[in-house]
Amino acid sequence: MTNKIIYPTTKKVDTIDTYFGTHVPDPFRWLEDDRADDTKAWVGAQNKVTQGYLAQIPFRDDLQKRLKQLWNYEKFSAPFKEGKYTYFYKNDGLQSQSVLWRQEGEGTPEIFLDPNKFSTDGTTSLQGISFTKDGSMAAYQLSEGGSDWRKVIVIKTEDKSIVGDTLTDIKFSDIAWKGNAGFYYSSYDKPKAGSQLSGMTQFHKLYYHELGTKQSSDQLIFGGEKTPRRYIGAYLTEDEHFLVISAANTTTGNELYLQDLTIPGSIINTLVDNFDNEHSVLNNDGNKLFIVTNLYAPNFKLVTVDAANAKPINWKDLIPTTQNVLTANTGGGKIFAEYLKDATSVVEQYSMDGKLEHTISLPGLGSAGGFSAKKEEKELYYTFTSYVYPPTIFKYDITAGTSTIFKKSGVDFNPDLYESKQVFYPSKDGTKIPMIITYKKGVILNGKNPTLLYGYGGFNISLTPAFSVSNIILLDQGGIYAVPNLRGGGEYGGKWHKAGIKMKKQNVFNDFIAAAEYLIKHKYTSKDYLAISGGSNGGLLIGAVMTQRPDLCKVAFPAVGVMDMLRYNKFTAGAGWSYDYGTAEDSKEMFQYLYNYSPYHALKPANYPATMVTTADHDDRVIPAHSFKFAARLQEMQKGELPTLIRIETNAGHGAGQSTSQVINGQVDKWAFMFWNMGITKLNH
Repeated sequence: MTNKIIYPTTKKVDTIDTYFGTHVPDPFRWLEDDRADDTKAWVGAQNKVTQGYLAQIPFRDDLQKRLKQLWNYEKFSAPFKEGKYTYFYKNDGLQSQSVLWRQEGEGTPEIFLDPNKFSTDGTTSLQGISFTKDGSMAAYQLSEGGSDWRKVIVIKTEDKSIVGDTLTDIKFSDIAWKGNAGFYYSSYDKPKAGSQLSGMTQFHKLYYHELGTKQSSDQLIFGGEKTPRRYIGAYLTEDEHFLVISAANTTTGNELYLQDLTIPGSIINTLVDNFDNEHSVLNNDGNKLFIVTNLYAPNFKLVTVDAANAKPINWKDLIPTTQNVLTANTGGGKIFAEYLKDATSVVEQYSMDGKLEHTISLPGLGSAGGFSAKKEEKELYYTFTSYVYPPTIFKYDITAGTSTIFKKSGVDFNPDLYESKQVFYPSKDGTKIPMIITYKKGVILNGKNPTLLYGYGGFNISLTPAFSVSNIILLDQGGIYAVPNLRGGGEYGGKWHKAGIKMKKQNVFNDFIAAAEYLIKHKYTSKDYLAISGGSNGGLLIGAVMTQRPDLCKVAFPAVGVMDMLRYNKFTAGAGWSYDYGTAEDSKEMFQYLYNYSPYHALKPANYPATMVTTADHDDRVIPAHSFKFAARLQEMQKGELPTLIRIETNAGHGAGQSTSQVINGQVDKWAFMFWNMGITKLNH
């Protein structure tokens, strides 16, 4: 492709902010108004250039056909029981959205909810469903165009007839039924049309909705002026004895509150008022509470306490903390302790009095999830996957402690031809970082293998092995897929997380850079065959790494990234990210630290990698302005010949709910852009 790319002209404005005496220009501030006509025109012009570039790649159509062929198989979720029915999600292959099915006993399965009929373009998605305890009613959430704002529709499960009005403008909420009379939900006051600058004032509120009444008359239960919190969630214990309320001001740490629903008019009592740690009520046995916490236990533990006097001083360890990070579920009257050991799953079954009964035998090193069921169940279903093990559903006999395969994946992939191995490499400060490297057996390590290095490193989130249909494209080209577990994540608990936040954020970037250098040193790849990728906080990672080390790789994919670190907290829910990032208003030192690595501000004239920034027009979590501004400045600062493009998905949000065709098209464009810019002109079949 020899034609020089002519980028759209992006106007500049004289906007300057002052932080602690430092003047910071923001010439592309106008792009923050993503609903303005001039921004829409800019988006259209950028997409035209990007699609024009991608259309010239000769093997793009072949990639499209191959990926559609790989994607076209039946996909199932693990079944779950509600009332007299067993429910499961299924996608026939290329359906835009997965369909929720149900089955009574050994009867014939039937469609319960088909999101593909919710809209004509397939971009309205089902984003959660909650059933009453007896399974006779359900409330399900809809997202339109990928937005985080939801609608909630209540139905009778027997005939699927709608009950009452549709609830609207609900965000970051579960549905917690109280009997069959109503439910709890959370939301924000929706900002005025066109306004994204609401991050400084957004506070969550917990409501109770009684069926048959208007949403406008819903009762405020928690939050508001008396207890302003940015995130509020609620759930009931399985026996509906207690209402549990979790409240937080950042994405790390939460308070716990408890209300005894067996006592009419009972007050909401404070259970834990510690914002610095994380706690949840796992279950109860009468007044005995089971609490998962990382208070004085960075890797979490399970404690018990009487609800009448439930302060932390009275907690008693049931499953003590270990060197591995614990999460827990219950099912069949048992506790399932799920541990992360070097970012892979280990699962143990305990009695409710803390006695170890079984260690679940898993197929290998990978990720297992779904160890949850109601108290009376005798079996449950879980899913196991890894980078080379397509998602497989197992049925687990709770009494015997044995697993049998319930449903294999139908994907056209032979795991015997591929392998994953875990390595530990030193970061800049000597810290050992785990990384899993996946490739086709027989690959020659000559530095010429196209490699995708993917990372995240933040918000206590763990990257665990998971199969990707799309990655088959890379592996079948003799490529390498590598995922390091960077600091800032949750793979090794609270200490690992805190080692990558605020003024230690550079550790995350250093860990990722060291991963790239390890792959190059050991001949898995070289600079000319290396692509780096990450989304959301991972998009920030890629933006920071490519501005600090533009020489590190050939291709970069910063996706839906947080790119303006001085203003992120002024948009939507951004203020809640301050535990990880800090803010430019905190102190002069914090401002300077953020300013130094903020991808938008750190760009200088340089030879940058071939870059395709990606975002979506309906992303109301990390608003697209972050990517707009970064792409505009990158096009200005790119001094090399490699392309600097932005791909803006329409009728899509932060990721969840995209239609199958949107996902496939996005993956095709990624691989086409990557291979082409690595000089690969012909693909293997």
